[in-house]
Amino acid sequence: MSAKVLIVDDAAFMRMMIKNILVKNGYEIVGEAENGAQAVEMYKQLKPDVVTMDITMPEMDGIQAVREIKKIDPNAKIIMCSAMGQQALVMEAIQAGAMDFIVKPFQQDRILQAFEKTLKR
Repeated sequence: MSAKVLIVDDAAFMRMMIKNILVKNGYEIVGEAENGAQAVEMYKQLKPDVVTMDITMPEMDGIQAVREIKKIDPNAKIIMCSAMGQQALVMEAIQAGAMDFIVKPFQQDRILQAFEKTLKR
């Protein structure tokens, strides 16, 4: 059974890049959100196996969204997506409950490695 994924990024181009890599490798994209508030609502409805979460977004950033999702589901599996040089934010996200992170620009191998590692937990 393929893992169900919710992709969260305010940039449609970034969502499409992640989606293309995941779909090509057998993952099912159940939803896409463009900010943290949408992500929290969609998480409740869709109950995905994994969430990819951008850090910097309007309305509610990725770190706050991780905290909110973890309140709903302490076992939520979330992978952060960050730009280079956001190490402090990545650490904050991991403390909030994210399990891994991938750095933009995305590399297929790194995304797949993060997914395999996260799903095994």
